[in-house]
Amino acid sequence: MLRPFSYGRLGVRGSPMSSTPASQIEDRLAGLGITLPQPNPPVANYVPFVRAGDLVHISGQVSIDAAGGVKGVVGEDVDMEQARHGARLCGINLLSQMKAACQGDLGRIVRVVKLGGFVQAGPNFFEIPQVVNGCSDLMVEAFGDAGRHARSAVGVYRLPTNFAVEVDAVVQVS
Repeated sequence: MLRPFSYGRLGVRGSPMSSTPASQIEDRLAGLGITLPQPNPPVANYVPFVRAGDLVHISGQVSIDAAGGVKGVVGEDVDMEQARHGARLCGINLLSQMKAACQGDLGRIVRVVKLGGFVQAGPNFFEIPQVVNGCSDLMVEAFGDAGRHARSAVGVYRLPTNFAVEVDAVVQVS
């Protein structure tokens, strides 16, 4: 038996009734031990984000950090825990791009609309959705209900410069 879907505290079109103050989001991140890095510059012929109306499309962010990040093939060189951490790094980098897109004010994020997750997976690795949860969980931790989103999670043969995970996003802004 199917249960009716509920948006909970979301509005009619799936938008939260109000955005969260930037200080609350920054406090949540600090409580998680997260300091946002400077946004990563593009490595090819594209821009980090594009705004179209109230939507911001953020280019894919790879599993990189100051220590070099998570590289390799998941299920061969990279285990599940490392891969989930890599997806979380992608989320941190997405948050950094969101902040840049909103002129430093994460409180302007109305909701995370969609994430697209890509995992450089070995031929016998099938837990792609569980890897991308590393990023999805962070969006909910940062934005609460406004961080709940639609998503795709895809296993791929290769990602740029051998990173294990890449995630792109669409967010609604005020």
